[in-house]
Amino acid sequence: MSIPLILEVAVGLIVVYYILGSVVSLVTQWINEVLESRGKALEQYLVKLVGEHPENKYLNDLVNLPQLQALRPIRYKGILSIFSSTTEPKKLEKVPVSTLVDAYFDIAGFTSKKEMDLLQLAELVDKLPDSDGKKAFINWINQGVTKIDDLKTRTSAYFTGLMDQAAATFRARARSFVIMLSIGVTVLFGTDTIQLAKALWTSAELRAIAAAQADAVVAREGANADLSHLLESLGEFSIKIGWWQTQQFPQSSAWQEWAVFILLKVLGLAITAAAVSQGSSFWYDLLKKITSPATSSSSSKSSGGGSSSMSTSSSG
Repeated sequence: MSIPLILEVAVGLIVVYYILGSVVSLVTQWINEVLESRGKALEQYLVKLVGEHPENKYLNDLVNLPQLQALRPIRYKGILSIFSSTTEPKKLEKVPVSTLVDAYFDIAGFTSKKEMDLLQLAELVDKLPDSDGKKAFINWINQGVTKIDDLKTRTSAYFTGLMDQAAATFRARARSFVIMLSIGVTVLFGTDTIQLAKALWTSAELRAIAAAQADAVVAREGANADLSHLLESLGEFSIKIGWWQTQQFPQSSAWQEWAVFILLKVLGLAITAAAVSQGSSFWYDLLKKITSPATSSSSSKSSGGGSSSMSTSSSG
């Protein structure tokens, strides 16, 4: 069995995984921006700080502070806004912890207070809306933390944890969506890994196309491609929308052949969906390692040789 041939087939599969992964990434990015998924995940944790109230009164008080308003991302107002260039601020997606602490201290009334006794501090905390944030301050005061600087330090640590949780929540939701979208894209294109591997194994022309696409991908250094270019690249592999366009069904009506066909089809699609869900960056990095090992080794040797010559000259 030829090892180079196996590598050529592997490169072809990786290129297809990369292209499909890029399609999934682009669609995921569009949907996340339209649905403001990252902003909604952050908002969920900001509500913990100010509590749930009618019409989100306290949440609006917080996010409408100038230092937070300035952090709202600007995007197209709607899908058709790309033609009119109409933009608007969207939900907050990221807030530096230090900025969030200052904003929270502003609405709590702590900012203007340099020194406070226990009674003054308790009165301000009592005015805070019922929330996890208020409970945290009450807990710290009960522990004897009454200095503003000490409260600020503990608040920073608390908010850092909340921001990490918000980011993890968004990643988990995005990951679930990527998996579902990977399955949908795989079924839509009917990209069966087993069938594609067989085609690559038997077709030198298809392997040549795969090698050319691999070089093009690596040459672009992972640059963002538009969706039409990615679909065109799939077309070069004779991969079209609709699995029925390229599928070779069993010619016999024997149930055994159909059972094997269905089993292999499901397995091939499952392998593709699992691979695509790893993301285009994963397959790009792997493709770069496979297609340019000589470049990497030669650069490491040259750097090693340079180190030797430098050490020799310095010792001389």
